[in-house]
Amino acid sequence: MTSLRPVPSVSVARALTDVAGLGSFFSLTTGDADGEWRPVSDAYAAGLGHLVSARAARYGTPEPRIAASIVQLGHAARLWSPILGCVIVHGVIPDLGGLQQRVDGPELRLPAPRGWEAPRDGTLTQVLYRLVMEDHLAPLSAGLRVKVAPRLLHGNAASALAEAARDLLRAWPELGPSITRLATDLLRTRKLRGLGEFTGPRLEFRRRSCCLNYRVPEGRKCGDCSLDRKAPGHSI
Repeated sequence: MTSLRPVPSVSVARALTDVAGLGSFFSLTTGDADGEWRPVSDAYAAGLGHLVSARAARYGTPEPRIAASIVQLGHAARLWSPILGCVIVHGVIPDLGGLQQRVDGPELRLPAPRGWEAPRDGTLTQVLYRLVMEDHLAPLSAGLRVKVAPRLLHGNAASALAEAARDLLRAWPELGPSITRLATDLLRTRKLRGLGEFTGPRLEFRRRSCCLNYRVPEGRKCGDCSLDRKAPGHSI
């Protein structure tokens, strides 16, 4: 990231505040902390165990990998959503160095709003892929206490990316071409390649793996599930 051009902190703060209005998955707070937080790297090393345990208890499932999958999917959404929103709408990439997670919940925060100008030299896709997939989701996957297939976890990342892009399109339809182009390019990148594709003009999405949500008691297939032949659309 050292070759990227830094932007003023006020610009990053403004971008984060703007996109946070789209919902909880887009919320990445900065500044003074309310409650207890810890470095997200510590949470990854523990496999987000506090969230996986709570989710397994909530579902009443004997398969902990299902809870781990759904928690990882939600965390991927909390990474992709503010990142894509800030890039698409404001041309800013938030610096996730120092990212923290609430001790008793999934929420994320940054101690300070720092970031870079989104590059225009064709490297943006690789920068964002590295930021989310390699710097965050890879160590989270390595820290999970239960075995979950890598293809499933990468499919979750693709699904979360697509959902974020779809939310942005609904909020800023005039930015449709930019949203579609960036999301499509990311879905063609490395470990996201071949795990899903957009199937309609509103960025309807069909993934090629399953997050396992349908296996919990009273569970159901998600709208973008590879097992469901109905029209795509995801709910985390």
